[in-house]
Amino acid sequence: MERMINLHIEKLPEGFYLATSDDLPGLVAQGRTIQETLEIARDVGKKLLEAREERAGAPILPVIADKFDYPLVISG
Repeated sequence: MERMINLHIEKLPEGFYLATSDDLPGLVAQGRTIQETLEIARDVGKKLLEAREERAGAPILPVIADKFDYPLVISG
């Protein structure tokens, strides 16, 4: 089952990237690259969702629909 959350990603002064989410409180991920940060955020988010849904007894985020918008970043 796939779910979608919004991430806020910022580059830290030390050169690392930090990802957090208002959609999934407690999600904090840090990596050397954006890709690494996204992979860590995906793993952390999955574990947080599993734990919260276990406690709640039901899904806490809606399932992704068959159609959705996705922001694509293209470097020039």
